[in-house]
Amino acid sequence: MTFDVERYAASAQPVEIDDLDFSVFRREPLSDEVLRCLRYMHDVESHTVCYLRDLLLTPSHRDPTVTTFLTAWAYEEHWHGAALGKVLEAHGEAAGATRIEQMRRKLPRRDQVAPFLSALGGAVAGEDFVAVHMTWGAVNEWSTAEGYRLLAERTRHPLLSDLLERIRRQEARHIAFYASEARLRLDRSRRAQRLTRWALRKLWAPVGSGVMPESETQFLLGWLLAGDTGRHAVGRIDAHIGALPGLADLRLMARATEQAALAAAA
Repeated sequence: MTFDVERYAASAQPVEIDDLDFSVFRREPLSDEVLRCLRYMHDVESHTVCYLRDLLLTPSHRDPTVTTFLTAWAYEEHWHGAALGKVLEAHGEAAGATRIEQMRRKLPRRDQVAPFLSALGGAVAGEDFVAVHMTWGAVNEWSTAEGYRLLAERTRHPLLSDLLERIRRQEARHIAFYASEARLRLDRSRRAQRLTRWALRKLWAPVGSGVMPESETQFLLGWLLAGDTGRHAVGRIDAHIGALPGLADLRLMARATEQAALAAAA
């Protein structure tokens, strides 16, 4: 089924939170581990517009279907960060602009050159870069959605679970676009398959690892993906990736979790 990007863009909206009573968290606070995950997720969702900055310097900006989607996608992702910020604020923590400004001031120097690297990569890859972009986006959205699901399952806090499910429903539409576009573009170009496979194997890293401290990424992967539940989630993500044309047996998430575990133990 073809993704109707115009219909999606017309219906994009902030995740609904007006009916949620965030004061519940003052009476039933979340654990330190859960808050640590939420800080990570808040910061990464709030950084989406900066990823968009980099992508608009690549061939992706020439495709009106892609740019229509990206406009609505960045809008919804911003509000995901804002909604998660409400949870942090209910625990007496900084969120929103205050926290984001502090986070961006601490970004590694490579973030300053990221736009130029994106432009260079896009120039070298040409139109096949869009296949890389769409596949990369699908991988990140699959892993993000699983992360929200796992956090809700591990926490079992009714209000947080409700909020995360609302966010996941919007993420499902993001997944549908990225995955359908990735499948279409990979299916029609062997060069795109080879380029995407190489890029994912050599360059991909878990969502947020480019802007968050390495220790925080290691914690998130280790805590959320622990045990059989985590292993099943990793398997689902890798199965989704492997079902795309030319991307069988990459084991991206499995390798990422193994590497994080080794780094944390060192």
